[in-house]
Amino acid sequence: MATFGSLSTRLTETLAKLRTKGKLSAADVDGTVREIRRALLDADVALDVVKSFTAAVRERALGAEVSEALNPAQQVVKIVNDELIAILGGDSRRLELAKTPPTVIMLAGLQGAGKTTLAGKLAKHLRGQGHQPLLVASDLQRPNAVTQLQVVGSQAGVQVFAPEPGNGIGDPVKVARDGVAEAKRRQYDIVIVDTAGRLGVDAEMMKQAANIRKAVQPDEVLFVIDAMIGQDAVATAKAFQEGVDFTGVVLTKLDGDARGGAALSIRGLTGKPILFASTGETLDDFEPFHPDRMASRILDLGDILTLIEQAQKAFDEDEAHRLAEAIATDGFTLEDFLKQMQQLRKAGNFKQMLGMLPGAKGMREAIDSFDEKELVRTEAIIQSMTPQERKQSKILNGSRRLRIAKGAGVTVTDVNQLIARFEQAAKMMKTVAKGGMPNMPGMGPMPPGMRAPKKGGKPQGKQLKRSGNPAKRTEEPAAAPQGSAFGKPKPEGAFGELSGAEQETLQRMLGNR
Repeated sequence: MATFGSLSTRLTETLAKLRTKGKLSAADVDGTVREIRRALLDADVALDVVKSFTAAVRERALGAEVSEALNPAQQVVKIVNDELIAILGGDSRRLELAKTPPTVIMLAGLQGAGKTTLAGKLAKHLRGQGHQPLLVASDLQRPNAVTQLQVVGSQAGVQVFAPEPGNGIGDPVKVARDGVAEAKRRQYDIVIVDTAGRLGVDAEMMKQAANIRKAVQPDEVLFVIDAMIGQDAVATAKAFQEGVDFTGVVLTKLDGDARGGAALSIRGLTGKPILFASTGETLDDFEPFHPDRMASRILDLGDILTLIEQAQKAFDEDEAHRLAEAIATDGFTLEDFLKQMQQLRKAGNFKQMLGMLPGAKGMREAIDSFDEKELVRTEAIIQSMTPQERKQSKILNGSRRLRIAKGAGVTVTDVNQLIARFEQAAKMMKTVAKGGMPNMPGMGPMPPGMRAPKKGGKPQGKQLKRSGNPAKRTEEPAAAPQGSAFGKPKPEGAFGELSGAEQETLQRMLGNR
């Protein structure tokens, strides 16, 4: 995630230095904690939060759980991960719905934080869960705020209650009250009230927000804050807590290039949970906030669960089974290749999805340089082919490729490169379908531990020589077992850290079930 990019890089580099040490001294721990403190302060995390975080990490790192661990360095990584989860809120919290509908959700925050767009994102998210939300345009202060909410509501496929034109005309408290009454009359089960913001905290803004809260008695008051706001996040959050007393936080613009200190500061200083995160400009770039998953992303441990959830929304299980059979039987065609790409585009931002993979920091340059327009060009090339050409790529001679290039608005070289990539991908997927692990283009050969040993070949890696004398051999140390990221033996399977149900879900999407 772009907002935590710098912090993530510094933390992973700092913790990576520990992995070369077999035993950690107090000086090693102090040096690591000092680097973590600097990284957090540079990321604009509030000083009080930094002090409590580093104190907890140091106390645990010097305790028995590290000194008695098989791999102390990896145990420190686990401690940092645990403490990150704690300052981000610990357990996830969902919206608290009213026992008697409608549930009233009030949005509050400064102007420019993205409240109006977020209202549409939240409405679409709730609509996808089977709810019937109504948006209420109570921001009558900002120019064209009512019109913007109507546009966003139309894109989200939800109704908007906007009796006043805005632009300084109308009573926002009355609009909010009438909006809740309208929702009851028309049997909407959720009301989302968009309120006015200011460029800075002022008495008039707080009074209006407090009056709206008193008028509609919301079940949830969500404080919407820009993740790029930096140190001002602390003062702004405290002002809104005193003036409106919000129940939860929504972070916006997490796809920006800011340092992300707001996310790590707000929970610790206000005690209010972060409920949602906005990760992009489109209405689909919105997700529930999970502290454990966010901590894993910051430490470059990946976020496979969110990746699975996003893929599940876009991937058709029956289609995945059909593709698996096609791959295994050499029936994989350019038509199948096109469908796979279209499903990937439906799943969301491709760069963000790649960033959720464990160890993505090592591929950061490749991910950042990836052009998503390349998927559009590839789609255009395949769609310029005839149905027969898509099914039988072998018939694509020079004249056919020239015609396809002209139809797609690309060069023949682009067509040739696509065919080569397709054939390479088909070969790789067939190997995976049969249980193998191919070399990945551009990434070098797979590590010895991830490759299947060659038949009849010698074991790879440096081997411990054993004496031919039985008496001497009994005195030799046994080879140490290989551990996982946290010092425990690796479970079987490529996705061993997931639960059985999660492994089953991921394998079904990959077509292996």
